[in-house]
Amino acid sequence: MIYTTYYNSPIGKILLASKENKLIGLWIEGQKHYLGNLKEEIQEKDNEEILANTKIWLNRYFNGEKPKITELDLEPIGSEFRQNVWKILCKIPYGEVTTYGKIAKQMAKMMNKEKMSAQAIGNAVGYNPISIIIPCHRVVGANGNLTGYAGGIDKKIKLLEHEHIDISDFYLQKINKISKNFWHIGSFNIKYK
Repeated sequence: MIYTTYYNSPIGKILLASKENKLIGLWIEGQKHYLGNLKEEIQEKDNEEILANTKIWLNRYFNGEKPKITELDLEPIGSEFRQNVWKILCKIPYGEVTTYGKIAKQMAKMMNKEKMSAQAIGNAVGYNPISIIIPCHRVVGANGNLTGYAGGIDKKIKLLEHEHIDISDFYLQKINKISKNFWHIGSFNIKYK
């Protein structure tokens, strides 16, 4: 049985999911891969211990604290490759970013391969079923491109800014331009190339 509850966050409504009192999912409403590929019976249960603890963790995070990932019992569902990528994501410090390419180098070394594609890493990062806590928002393109975030680029920007990451040197692809030099997301004006 999978238990779920909702959490209202500053970036939107979030669905939390647990199995055997371990957190298996955290999805921002409307994000890609919402509920992943869960096929078991799902029941809403607000007082499940891990779900209650996750809400406390999220309250602390959104209040500007830096709760540790290890405070929660996580069990994201995915292939061994994805699991290993997600473990690397968990090592990205609060307030810092890394690139898909750097993670690809770490994974290649871990798998005794000469190299690995950043696209393969991007795919695994995109399927992260425990957003925010497993901090996939802290991964950017090597050239500063704020590429991809299953929860939406606007949410990624808000999370990075929440962590006081200076995004002024980052950019977005040409999408929805509102002027010659900027793309607008909510209250954020980001340079694009």
